[in-house]
Amino acid sequence: MGKTYERIDGRLRTFIEEQPLFFTATAPLAADGTVNLSPKGLRGSFAVLDELTLAYLDFAGSNAETVAHLRENGRITLMWCAFQGPPNIVRVHGRGEAVFRDDPRFQELLGHFPDIDTSRHGLRAIIVVRAEVIRDSCGYAVPLMTYDEDRDLHGKRFAREDDDSLSAYFAKKEYIATSLDGLPGLPLPLPPSSV
Repeated sequence: MGKTYERIDGRLRTFIEEQPLFFTATAPLAADGTVNLSPKGLRGSFAVLDELTLAYLDFAGSNAETVAHLRENGRITLMWCAFQGPPNIVRVHGRGEAVFRDDPRFQELLGHFPDIDTSRHGLRAIIVVRAEVIRDSCGYAVPLMTYDEDRDLHGKRFAREDDDSLSAYFAKKEYIATSLDGLPGLPLPLPPSSV
């Protein structure tokens, strides 16, 4: 049934890269803290950087729980499910980091995402994950579903924002600069984008 892998390559890498949707899970260290689970989509916003390193683009949204949890403790799990084809679930448990727009590594990392127009989505950071445990499982109970296309709503909503208006939007949101549990979230105002 389940198998542990030493690296992300071959069939495993192909499976991960073909999925149009994945999930991220993080939590604060506090026992009574809020566990966060988020769906991530948009073709071109995810990349396998090497056999143990993955990254995805962190776009504008209504909170920044993942960023806050990573800033506090770095723990993250990514999960992909096969909604088409043979059943499969892949989880990557690892350590993550939010690389913000003013980080010297940001532009180089951005080069791994050539197939998406990041200026349309309010790019806040790039989440980089170093895999520690890579496992799959059967996925027999995951339903078969059809992927039609990405929704265009996110791009339509945030394409009209510039750095200043995006920072103002985030400043109005209760859980962007600070998480639900009071942890530091996204640093504001956003550094200027060179995208």
